[in-house]
Amino acid sequence: MTTTTTPVPAAVTPPSPSPLQRFRAPAAFLLGAVLLLGVAPAVLPDFRLNLLAKYLCYAIVAVGVSLAWGRGGLMVLGQGVFFGLGGYAMAMHLKLTDAAATGETLPDFMQLYGTGDTLPWWWKPFADPAFALAMTVLLPMAVAALLGFFVFRRRVKGAYFAILSQALAAALSIWLIGQQATTGGTNGLTDIHGFFGYSLDDPVNQRMVYFIIAAVLLLLMIGARQLFVSRYGELLIATRDSEERVRFLGYNPANVKLVAYVLAAGMAGLAGALFVPAVGIISPALIGIVPSIGFVIGAAVGGRASLAGAVLGAIAVAWAQSTLSDAFPAAWTYLQGLLFVLAVGFLPGGLASLALVLRRRRKATATATATVTATAAATATAPRTTGDTA
Repeated sequence: MTTTTTPVPAAVTPPSPSPLQRFRAPAAFLLGAVLLLGVAPAVLPDFRLNLLAKYLCYAIVAVGVSLAWGRGGLMVLGQGVFFGLGGYAMAMHLKLTDAAATGETLPDFMQLYGTGDTLPWWWKPFADPAFALAMTVLLPMAVAALLGFFVFRRRVKGAYFAILSQALAAALSIWLIGQQATTGGTNGLTDIHGFFGYSLDDPVNQRMVYFIIAAVLLLLMIGARQLFVSRYGELLIATRDSEERVRFLGYNPANVKLVAYVLAAGMAGLAGALFVPAVGIISPALIGIVPSIGFVIGAAVGGRASLAGAVLGAIAVAWAQSTLSDAFPAAWTYLQGLLFVLAVGFLPGGLASLALVLRRRRKATATATATVTATAAATATAPRTTGDTA
């Protein structure tokens, strides 16, 4: 008696990436590092370099947007909240440091608008540089964790999540405007001259700030890239595509999305903190609904699913805003909205996916042409049958 056994199919091994694919990301990162840390400081004047530092802060926000929206499918239209929290935390410390350098106990705007000579209690901890630096990241992450815990547990997503994000941005902006005696009101915190013992009026120190911002951006891109290719990155994409399937596999989609949302908030807070020494100001106008939408537009135009695309898109849109808003102040807002509609509606992958779309179209055209040619050839070589003649 013989026993037959059913052969077990061999496991399918995914094809290994080619050497070009394996080294493409490190080569692109090395090129970006050379351009940001070597070429740009060598060829750009101080004014243009300061503008680039401002744009790189927006690019840091785009890294978080690429994580939360590009990979997780979370339409984060309230990143201005976290950008502002990080910016105000840094600006509060720098204003206290500037006041102490002149022998004052209160910042200049409090002496002008304040109702007393005592520093508000919630300002006092920010005199400590370690506390202020920690709050630039931890405070936005704590707010995002609190909001995300209730939102994702309730399975709020899509347009409802985007509306809640925008409502939070509007609420923070309105609150800051109403607290003129303690937050500077509409003007915000301005005239910042020092940065941890260095004078920001010195062009050499301004270049130092640029190098810090560029280095932070590159490091965050490395970390985000590793996160994208990790097991969590695959789980985040799976959650975006099919939450129910992920839940059936034993994972909690709410926790998966919460991690991405909190990390994106921390990146936005760090970007806001670096924005303050680069520009010397933080105000409600920089953290409201319109700036929050601008952060998303940059990532969408460049390609939210592509890390490099989101970064380059954020820089390009910020540059266009600075250039075109001066020439067309009334029309820029409409152009910005048109860019977002075109990117989402007609090129969801952004400019980063343009080459892939064109390649697919060429392949489809070639396939259709080959099919038509093969059909015509088969028709021409087929034997012809003639009917019987009477």
